[in-house]
Formats: sequence, C-alpha cells, structure tokens
Amino acid sequence: MALDAFSTATAGLRVTQAQIGVVSQNIANVGTAGYVRRTLSPITSGSGNAGVATGTVARALDAAALKQLRSETSGAAYTSLMSKTRTQLDTLYGRPGDSSALDGVFNNFTLSLQTLAANPTSTAARATVLSAANDIATRIGSAANGVQALRSGLETQLSIDTSKASDLLAQLAKLNTRIVATSAGDPSRPDLEDQRDQALTSLSGLIDINAVTQSDGSVSVLTSSGVTLLDRSDAASLSFDGRGTLSANALYDSDPAHSGVGTIVATTPGGGKIDLLASGAIRSGSIAAAIELRDTVLPQAQRQLDDLAAGLSRAMSDRVATGTPPTDGTTGGFDIDLTGLSAGNAITLTVQDGSGTQRNIILMPSYQAPPPAVPAGSTDDANATVIPFTIPQPGASRSPASVRDAISAALGGGYSVSSTPGGAAGALRILSTGGATLVAASASVTQVTSASDIKGSATQLPLFVDGASAALYTGSFDGGSQLTGFAQRIAVNPTVVGSAGSLVGVTGTGAGSSVGDGTRPQALYDALTSTQRLFSSSSGISGIDAPTRSSVADFVQGVISVQGAAAAAAQDLDEGQSIALSTAQGRFASASGVNIDEEMSNLIALQQAYAANARVLTAARDMIDTLLRI
Repeated sequence: MALDAFSTATAGLRVTQAQIGVVSQNIANVGTAGYVRRTLSPITSGSGNAGVATGTVARALDAAALKQLRSETSGAAYTSLMSKTRTQLDTLYGRPGDSSALDGVFNNFTLSLQTLAANPTSTAARATVLSAANDIATRIGSAANGVQALRSGLETQLSIDTSKASDLLAQLAKLNTRIVATSAGDPSRPDLEDQRDQALTSLSGLIDINAVTQSDGSVSVLTSSGVTLLDRSDAASLSFDGRGTLSANALYDSDPAHSGVGTIVATTPGGGKIDLLASGAIRSGSIAAAIELRDTVLPQAQRQLDDLAAGLSRAMSDRVATGTPPTDGTTGGFDIDLTGLSAGNAITLTVQDGSGTQRNIILMPSYQAPPPAVPAGSTDDANATVIPFTIPQPGASRSPASVRDAISAALGGGYSVSSTPGGAAGALRILSTGGATLVAASASVTQVTSASDIKGSATQLPLFVDGASAALYTGSFDGGSQLTGFAQRIAVNPTVVGSAGSLVGVTGTGAGSSVGDGTRPQALYDALTSTQRLFSSSSGISGIDAPTRSSVADFVQGVISVQGAAAAAAQDLDEGQSIALSTAQGRFASASGVNIDEEMSNLIALQQAYAANARVLTAARDMIDTLLRI
C-alpha cells in the first residue's frame, strides 16, 4: 500500500510539475501576438490503484471564433483602405465653401463673369475673368492629377501586397510540412501551429480566405470564391505585373494585352495560371479594396472631373440644341438645328417601343472614314445604342445636305431625315417611320469653328481649350476619346488671353472692340448657371445608371456632394467593421487567449496540489522507513 501511494504521489508530482510548466508558459506569453493558450489534460495509466501520466500539451483553440476573426480581419482591412482612400479623394476637392475649394473657385469664376457683364468696358474686370478661368482650370487639373496619383499609389501597394501574400503562402506550405512531420505529442507542434495561424490571419488581411484542416494536421487555403491557393505543402505563387505611374487612359481590361493596369496571377505548382482579377476570386481584404478603388471608384472620380471640364468648356463654346415638334402639324418626330455640327457633338434620340420602354440612340459624328468605334460607356449614356458616322469637315466641300444624308444613312430604315422647311441651313427634321416612337432629340453643337474663332458675332467663345496644343474641345473620338483625361489638360485659350477684349460682345461690330456691352459675359454666365446640359451616366452623379441633366454649376455641387457622402459612408462602414473586428478578437481571446488572473489562480491551485503530492510522498517514505525498521 505504501508503494502504491509512493507511485501515485510520484506520478502526481510529474503531472503537476508539467501543468505548472504549461501555466508558466501561458503567463510568459500573455502579450505574445498569435499565442494560443496551452492546456495539459492528465490521462489515467496503469491498473489497479489509479495512476496518472502527463498526457500531451494541446492548444485551447476555438475554431469557430478563429474563423470569424479571419473573416472580420479581411473585412476590416477592406473598409480601412476604402475609408482612407475615399477621405483622401474627398480632400482633393477642398473644404466646401472655401475660396480655394473646387466650388469656391468655380463660384469666383461665375462671379467674375457677372461683374464683367455689369461693367464690360473694365480692363480690370476682363483680367479678373481670365485669372478666375485659369484658377478653375488649374483646380480641376490639380484634383485630376491627385486622382491619378492615388491610383498609382494603389498600383504600387498592390505589388507589395501581392508579394506579401505569395510569401505567406510559401511560409504556410513550409509550416504544413513541419507540422505533419511532428507527432501529436511533440512539444514543438503547438508553437508551429501558432505560427501557422498567425500567418493565416495575416493572409486574411490581404485576401479573403477559407482555411480547411486536413486529417494529417496540415491546412489547405482557398479564396472565398473557391480558388485553391495552398494544398498541404503545395502553394501557388502570386505575381503582379505592375504598370508604374497610371494615367487616365490606363484602365483595367480582362485581356492583359489591352489592360493599362496590373493584374494578379496565381501560378500553381503544376504550372497552371489563374488570373485572380479576371476570375473575380478576390472579394475582400486590402487587395480587394485596392482593386475596387483603382479600377472603379477612382476612374469614376476621374470621369466626373472629365465631365466637369468638358461641361465647362462646352458651356462656353457650344449651343444646346433641343428638338421641337414641327409647327406645321407634322407628327412623329422633331425639328432640331444642327448648324455647326462637329466631330464628337453627339446627337441623342430617345425612342420608345410598343411596351413603353425608352432607350437612347446616340449618333456620334466623326471626320474619319470609317468612323472609329465608340463604346457606350464613353458617351453620356452607358446603356445607349451608339451609331458612329462620318461627316465632312467644315469647309467649302461641306454642305447642310451632306450632313443630312450622313445622318439619314446612319439611322437607316425606320427613320426619315430631311431639311426643316423654312429653317436654318443646318436644321433637320427627324421623323420615326417604323415601330418605335421618337420621344426627344437633343445635342450640344459647337458654334465656334476653331480655338482662334474669338471674334464672331455669336455669344459663344472658346475660352477653354485642350492642352498645350490649344485644340478646340468638341468631345471627338477621332484619334481616341478627347474626353478621357481632359480634366488634366484643360487650359485657358492663349488666343483669348492675348485678346481680352473678346470676352465682351460688341454692339453691331463683333467682339473685340473697345466699345463693349455685357451680352457675351452674361450669356456665358447663363450657360454655366442656368442652361441644362447632359452629363454622362458613368459619372454616377444622379445615383442611377442614367445621364444627369443639370447646369454646370449644379454638376459641380453634385460632384462635391457625391464624394463627400461616399467618404462619410466609408468612414461609418469602417467604424462599424472595427467594432465587429474588436468583438471577434474579444471572443477569440476569451476562448483561446491567456487570462492572467485565471492562469495565476491555476498556478496557485497547482502549487497546492504539488505540495499535497509532496506530503503524500513524504508520508509514504516515512511508512516505508518504519516498515524497514520493524
């Protein structure tokens, strides 16, 4: 009996000492990132009188809490980058109402036109208009340059994050190999599993992942969309073909040969390649946020600024043409004055089918033959049917009939195009003769013939031009989209700067005389603040996938309002996600983390158990000594 007590006490001491070692390890690692609390459960050994063996050290892991933690980590990384970048984007426009902000600079420009209209002979007022025009062009260009700088920064960040993700996958493959090679009782195994879980959590901040534990103790890693990135010891390598500094023309395309930005390719151990962007495999994490910002959010912001620059320029140089019902009783269409039609002056026809569904047909004139293809997304209506057609360049060979015939050929059957009886030379009557009903017709027609056409009798003036070449802006697609990147190229026309008198119309003698009136500056002011223009659906200002009809002044406010609201919403979402992440971290910590108070309590209990076993051992020794002395 004394021998049994001696054996039991000795086993108890060993187990208690092992448990104290585990608790001490927990306490020592209370602040170690990724450390999971260790436990040791004694197991019964022997027969007859009960004995105990030390058992194996295990991790107190809550798998469900860990899975939620990784999911919330992905979401938090996504919302954090979205919030940060949208806030930076909103900052590019300045604080609403400040004189240096986008709306403040625009308001200064319109105010300078009003002042000039009231005092057209003032040389100082003319200089103020030119200065204010330069300020608004510079402000728009600065914001657009900031947008592209943000995109270029994200391109660089994607390269860095892709490299990190690839390194983490390689690290996970090595850890899988080492874990599989260790036995369940190996004391190094929990440390290896901690390292693997920490690597998985780090990877989840970059890409949304699912980690599946295999029977041999290894894990496989898949994206939430089902693409396998790691299968036990076989890891895919990730690569990113970065393009460096991005321009407004550098857009994503699923065809790498046509894409202007980098994509992420996963190369499997067998040599297969998967384009993770084209397949939509990445849906959360910082990489997903960077992709969405680079390819969707910021290009839309660029489009808003391009539309603003185009609206500002065309408000000065174009005349809005709106279809009107024929006055002679003819039905089925509209009369519209297209005098001065230039390449890029889109003609929008709204038609309605028998079911009442309306759609837009956009006729896009070009000076090229054949005309270049025009994507619907590059026009005012991304859902429209775009029909490019060729018209003669302005000159002796161009006649109103040639433009009329070109439009007629472009529309084809179901429509009749003729010269408006008694109308202007370029006025046309467009009638629907097929099943569709013509509901509306509109266009923005450039009235000046060139950037140097500043002394005409019309109120239009090419105050803003395209880039260093000082080309007239018409929205042309000849040689590529003139709209794309125009916000970075818009400038004040040097011809107008050299002849400030052209800012005022002159009674009876044309612009430029020292005797001026306020007709032209007043008309330019009205064109910015009152005239309704069509802005593209791609700008997203209206909140729906449809063109926005507003004045340029209202469009400026719309841009600022949309970006401000988006930044605020992103901040709110990030704050909510941060709370969700903190909750997940707390849940995981409560189940798998080290609670110093609990561990200290366990340590005291184990010390008492150790002392009790020691007393038993002492008593057993005394019994044996007594027996030996008998």
